[in-house]
Amino acid sequence: MVARKFLVRHDDSTFTVDYDTDDGFEVFQLQLFSLTSIPPDEQKIVGEDNDRIVSDDSDLSAVSEKLQLLSITADEARKPEKQEESTSSTTGASVMSDEELARMLQAEEEALMLQQYIASDNSREFEQKVRPYISQVLLYEDPARQEAARKTVPVDNLEEKAFVSLAKEGNLKPSKIEQDHAFLLQLLFWFKKSFSWVNAPPCDGCGNETTGQGMGDALPSEIQYGATRIELYRCNSCSRVTRFPRYNDPLKLVETRKGRCGEWANCFTLYCRAFGYDSRLVLDFTDHVWTECYSEALGRWMHLDPCESIHDRPLLYEKGWNKKLNYVIAIAKDGVYDVTKRYTRNWNEILSRRTITTESSLMSVLTSMTKECRRNCTSQVLSVLEERDKIEREALERDLLSTDDAQISLPGRQSGDKQWRIARSEFGTDSLNSSTCEVRICRDEHVTKIYNAFSSILHKFVEDSLIASKGVEVLKILRATVVDLKKLPYKKRRASLKSNSIVGTSLLHRLLPSFKEFLIALSLKSELDSNGTVTVCLAGDPVPTALALPVALHALDELISDLSKCDNLCKGSLTFPLLRLNRICSGAVLASGEELPFGIATAAFDGTRMSKWEEPNGAKGCWIMYKVSGNMQELVSYELMSANDAPERDPMDWVVEGSNDGGSNWHVLDERRSQMFDKRFQRNTYNVKSTGFLSNIFRFRFLAVRDSGTNSRLQVGSIDLYAKQS
Repeated sequence: MVARKFLVRHDDSTFTVDYDTDDGFEVFQLQLFSLTSIPPDEQKIVGEDNDRIVSDDSDLSAVSEKLQLLSITADEARKPEKQEESTSSTTGASVMSDEELARMLQAEEEALMLQQYIASDNSREFEQKVRPYISQVLLYEDPARQEAARKTVPVDNLEEKAFVSLAKEGNLKPSKIEQDHAFLLQLLFWFKKSFSWVNAPPCDGCGNETTGQGMGDALPSEIQYGATRIELYRCNSCSRVTRFPRYNDPLKLVETRKGRCGEWANCFTLYCRAFGYDSRLVLDFTDHVWTECYSEALGRWMHLDPCESIHDRPLLYEKGWNKKLNYVIAIAKDGVYDVTKRYTRNWNEILSRRTITTESSLMSVLTSMTKECRRNCTSQVLSVLEERDKIEREALERDLLSTDDAQISLPGRQSGDKQWRIARSEFGTDSLNSSTCEVRICRDEHVTKIYNAFSSILHKFVEDSLIASKGVEVLKILRATVVDLKKLPYKKRRASLKSNSIVGTSLLHRLLPSFKEFLIALSLKSELDSNGTVTVCLAGDPVPTALALPVALHALDELISDLSKCDNLCKGSLTFPLLRLNRICSGAVLASGEELPFGIATAAFDGTRMSKWEEPNGAKGCWIMYKVSGNMQELVSYELMSANDAPERDPMDWVVEGSNDGGSNWHVLDERRSQMFDKRFQRNTYNVKSTGFLSNIFRFRFLAVRDSGTNSRLQVGSIDLYAKQS
């Protein structure tokens, strides 16, 4: 451990920050965030003595104690307008150094010279490979095919998930552009679950495994939907032959919902067009196909791979799959584009493999095919397309210079049989994760409100002298209502509280006022009609309800379980953990690493079992920090819940610390060893051993997991922090 004290000047203030090398540069950035409210991704740290930009631990060790902190956003705003225009498109992106750029340009020049000797000026082979896809993508414009695709999509469900995903980011009033972007991602996730990958099809007769027997002749009914290649498979049990037609018509694929990457990308691109997204089918000459959609929210084309359910990670193939790319061509109704530069950071190496034709011949044939696609476009549409083309060409050149994603670990291929992936040298790691995380804000106030709302209900049980078993039955009625509401379309949620033989209508009416706080926490209200039926319905915006219902359901499950174990329900029993009051919420979270996109750090604080924080390299040590929103808090207890699977990833040893100076110094609040979670979704409760310490940041240092010998990961289903009640 090496400790240093830095004097950091920001605007008119100077802050003293203690830096511990064991904590690392990310923690140093979080300390600055606590003091200045400038998020780490917007911080520009400069040594005052030598103007050296500080971007990692080695830079910190090489500068003096005097630093200056600038906000990238504010710094950009002060630049002259012309300079701002020239750099706005790359703001926030990491760009290679001048020396690296010079080396790259030299290598590119050498590769181009070599290509002149190897490649042919004849572009016929290239054109023959691409041209069939031009007619293919026109199928996506057919209204009948689009309507057939739309009919299979649970639109209401995907809309709800899109709105909830935005709400979890704090965006409760998204624009139409933001809604469309979020819906596209949900469409991708849904497609991955609804379409099936075929290695060898199961036997049509008995459903058992089959073995490939070569190719067969296509039947007229198969040719009708573009299946000119028919694979034959013989059943290993009954010897029956099963046909696997490789359909090219996306209309048929909407029906069969199975295939390999060609079928997946073909069908998914139709779905994207069916919902109005500008879309392209992307052909990789090294044998893969995927989709690109134009995102108005991002202002650029976005990569989407339906086979892998991965979006906006164009380096997936080169970096994750270790593909040796050569040509990546995007085909749309309005043109054919060479987008290879989006998918590489090794352009000079790719140039050496582009030997089908010269670059000038390639450009010529692409221009010709694009003009052909646009021959019926109006001058106004042509103007828009040409401007978009220009912007994309500039973006592709910038992509080559970017060093973004350097801290992102991209997975190997996940779709397809394991041995097949190994044979193709596309088998790599199994996850998309980041070793440097951004600071994320917890949008979890509804979780705290739901937990607090149970106090009114339980106190009413005690006041009315309900025994615990009857209280459980009341909670089961509430739970059944929540389940009924969840099943309904998110804009039309309305269900009744149904009495039963144990909990009669009169008791339900008497308890109804105690439910009010719970319903408000879910953005719901109750209505009592003249027949005595209690109806629960939306109180306003349906999105907060959609966000809160899963939390309420899981919280009710736990409360029912806890109350069932209560021998004597009385005022004295209404304590933690039966009542979980004063839960800390709405803070900022930073972790040592996280799984993208579903295992991010804030998932530990969202109150639902459906998510978890996963640290891909956390088995032998990792950390997660929580910065309090508002006044400092005294932590008195906390809860950890095991995640949905993989017990070997459960935390076993950890230390909980608090800091009252933004993370410069830490005070040990609690320490645990050899902790076990016997079940999935098991919630363990801990009272803090060292109380009385006010903190504005809490840190969990996880030291070991249940099994670090065969596993590199740590995962936590949930973390709940409870402050002392004032």
